Amino acid sequence: MTEQNLGAEPEVFARYLERTRWFAGKGRPFEIASVRRIGEVPCGSEGDPTVVIELVEVAYGDAQGGSDVYQVPMAFYEHPETRLDHAFIGWWEEPAHGWVHAYDALHDREAMGCWLRAFDTAAKESGGNLLDDSGLRFHRLPGHDLDLSTHSTLFSGEQSNSSVAYGEDALMKVFRKITPGVNPDISVHDVLTRTDSEHIAALYGWLDWVDEEADGGAGTTVQLAMLQEFLRTASDGWDLALVSVRNLFADGELHAHESGGDFSAEAARLGTALREVHDVLAEHFPVERLDAAAVAELADGMDARLDEALPVVPGLAEHAAALRAAYARLRSLDDVRVQQIHGDLHLGQTLRTSLGWKIVDFEGEPAKPLSERLRPDSPWRDVAGMLRSFDYVPHVVERQFAEDHPEGVEQRAVRAEEWAHRNRNHFLTAYAGTDISDEQRALLDAYVADKAVYETVYETRNRPTWVDIPLEAVARIGAA
Repeated sequence: MTEQNLGAEPEVFARYLERTRWFAGKGRPFEIASVRRIGEVPCGSEGDPTVVIELVEVAYGDAQGGSDVYQVPMAFYEHPETRLDHAFIGWWEEPAHGWVHAYDALHDREAMGCWLRAFDTAAKESGGNLLDDSGLRFHRLPGHDLDLSTHSTLFSGEQSNSSVAYGEDALMKVFRKITPGVNPDISVHDVLTRTDSEHIAALYGWLDWVDEEADGGAGTTVQLAMLQEFLRTASDGWDLALVSVRNLFADGELHAHESGGDFSAEAARLGTALREVHDVLAEHFPVERLDAAAVAELADGMDARLDEALPVVPGLAEHAAALRAAYARLRSLDDVRVQQIHGDLHLGQTLRTSLGWKIVDFEGEPAKPLSERLRPDSPWRDVAGMLRSFDYVPHVVERQFAEDHPEGVEQRAVRAEEWAHRNRNHFLTAYAGTDISDEQRALLDAYVADKAVYETVYETRNRPTWVDIPLEAVARIGAA
């Protein structure tokens, strides 16, 4: 990345990044290696700020090393804007603009209005693309007219990206950690939108930029943001499942299938939705076959992750043989079908609307390199992720209830397992039917085991009192 001297000292960006929720380098020594301005968002109205997009490269100074690139959109004002004090980045002299006060643009409704108008203009251009002088490209899909009268609201609480709602009309996700290449969240939504899938929030457009200096001068596309349908009245799938379990626990005499909050029908609908999404993705993205050597490599990776987990989670040791047996059954397969999948699926990646279930965030696991997230994988990875999520829900509520209701612990444990078992079965049956082949079972068992091992490590490091949740799942694998 080419460094440009644009007036701001590197320390300004270092202090700013440390204050954000989405900076993944907290707690690690780092320095700002370079800052590159890639363009200005077109703003044509009087009183609009100057809106620029910077790519800030962070180099880490610990043993792990490496670097990350973060997107920092900024709004420049000549005078201080007290309404944006919470988003202040710094002030300095700009070669082209004089002295400016810089703010995080996503907090500024005036700046966000520039983004929305640029997307609207793109819809009127040939091919639905707006290219500005700096190389920023605003792309629009046909079929939806944006409401330019709305104002923006920045969502709080996000950990890896930033999302801005435009009234009740549209939602823009700005990718903070930037990797050159196609972002699957855009490419997958593009395909599912063009095929009129009812199981996603429709894609309206996206913003990218071509780095002409990359790839030996051939240029590389960098995707910066996506604009999509805002499902304002949708309910989070994880939250709905928690409510179902709370209703079950509120009347300890009822079984899971008798509860007024029985979730099994929703679990089945979600299984159908996932199957239909996978079918569309298989039609429009490459489908590959893994031979015996490639399947063995897949199983070897699971074995390696277990090797890394054993010293971290002592409770895994007694189940190691059963886990390796599950990986061995996977290794025995000599032909496995892989395709584009979600890659990080759980109940928190689903929304329930009045029209049915929506699946969101097709970016894949943020911690994985983009090359891995783009790689075809077995659909059973997504299925395993949902099954593990159904297993977590009642155990989370169980812990919450125990604080206020110390009595009835044993009965709630029985009801928790009933709920998890019932919803796992309804989801799986809706997705795959009642006749799962030996090959499918081997794939599913291996992916469930791999996910549960990951969870034991995560819980040990972050919530040690919760580690028994995935350990119980690991024990079931051994008992199967």
